[in-house]
Amino acid sequence: MNTSATEDEIPADALTKFRDADRSKRLILEVAGEEFAEHGLGGARMARIAERANLDKKLIFYYFDNKERLYTEVLADAYAKIRSAESKLHLTELDPAEAVCRLAEFTWNYYVENPEFITFLNSENLHRARHVQTLPNIQNLNSPLVSMLRSILKRGEDEGTFKQGIDPVQLYISIAALSYFYLSNNYTLSAIFGRNLLSDDARKERLEHIKQIVLSYVTLPSPEVA
Repeated sequence: MNTSATEDEIPADALTKFRDADRSKRLILEVAGEEFAEHGLGGARMARIAERANLDKKLIFYYFDNKERLYTEVLADAYAKIRSAESKLHLTELDPAEAVCRLAEFTWNYYVENPEFITFLNSENLHRARHVQTLPNIQNLNSPLVSMLRSILKRGEDEGTFKQGIDPVQLYISIAALSYFYLSNNYTLSAIFGRNLLSDDARKERLEHIKQIVLSYVTLPSPEVA
């Protein structure tokens, strides 16, 4: 006999509590993400998170135990969001060259539109990945991306347009680095070179530069015309 309960079988008051708890946790993660992005792990305050979320601070401790646990959950949520967004690109349905360019474009735009993700990366690297290492599914979370990129590279190889033996992990790190370094260091770079590197024109130029670099790395040179 099937003993699993459906929503129709769960008492209304229990279902309401479950949904309220889920909404509260989601709200806490969103507000905590803003707090950690602004102040870092050391400067973030649970009382401020509770005030910004309009929740009792005790409720935050009830769900997340302590500030470090909450920070770890925020990191997990941040990684899950970018991986989820990448999966919606349907890159395996595109021409290999187009797929690689689309991934580079997505990565750039995601970092631009979600600067808190860069802040989390900076902070966690300062902590030597102390919190990311505790995430039980972090490698599994990234495996689909690597597999997807590997299949794209293999198709390019089979079609005779991509170089052979490209490591998908190395390629993804390079794609991320081309966006990450530029954006995380834009203030110093802008000051050093006397340019506004976040102007609309500069950002468009940078994205085209990234795509050209990535594409030139993966594609075989065109045969010279005799």
